[in-house]
Amino acid sequence: MKSYRPTSPSRRSMTTPDYSGLSKVRPHRGLTVRLKAHAGRNSQGRITMRHQGAGNKKLYRIIDFKQNRLNTKATVETVEYDPYRTAFIALVKNAADGVRSYILAPQGMKPGMEITVADAAPLKTGNRLRLRNIPVGYQVHNIEMTPGRGGQMARSAGSYAEILANADGYTDVKLSSGEVRRVLWDGLASIGQVSNAEWSLVSIGKAGRSRWLGVRPTVRGKAMNPVDHPYGGGEGSQPRGTRKPKDIWGNITGGHKTRNRKKKSSQLIIKRRK
Repeated sequence: MKSYRPTSPSRRSMTTPDYSGLSKVRPHRGLTVRLKAHAGRNSQGRITMRHQGAGNKKLYRIIDFKQNRLNTKATVETVEYDPYRTAFIALVKNAADGVRSYILAPQGMKPGMEITVADAAPLKTGNRLRLRNIPVGYQVHNIEMTPGRGGQMARSAGSYAEILANADGYTDVKLSSGEVRRVLWDGLASIGQVSNAEWSLVSIGKAGRSRWLGVRPTVRGKAMNPVDHPYGGGEGSQPRGTRKPKDIWGNITGGHKTRNRKKKSSQLIIKRRK
């Protein structure tokens, strides 16, 4: 984690991850695309997600979450920063045909390393293999919930899942949240923890840095007028004034479970997160 000399009030508390180990190169041109900024608006132009807008201009890197070309090896060429995600990414070159692609970089990945994708690849950081062939206790990331669909779990910075059991066509994995979930053991997963584990310790330091990230200001409900929020109004500072916490539209938010009880995949959740 990098800290700064306190040359101003905002610099005093600002921290950033250590980017010194990243490759100082431009992104691979064939794997980038410009995404249109919608600022939280839908196709009708109405704001459906508040507090979004502006932000620094950035290119989207196309990530290969599937990595499903079995029995192939690839060499890591660069480890790069990705403005669209918290984790670092790696540019890999396939040894067979020279095709390049971006993947999520695990902790400890460096240029020059070789990774293997196979049903039963060696148990080395960055290698990708079937869940049924990964022993109990190993840390994995970019896990497929449905074989062939691509990794959907444990993809953000510093996250990983732990293999707990392999039996009867399913693998039990413990996620970072504490949830224990059962997934089909024919799905692929990559060995190791996702890179940039220090990301959770970052201190933004100033409001302007949030604006660079596309985050607009958020006003407290109790600071509004009664017409604008259930918490609004009153002379001076007031308590909430309502029995249950609510959002701006009056929907109950505190302690209210939002998951559909009839969802079919609920039977695959062995233990809920705390």
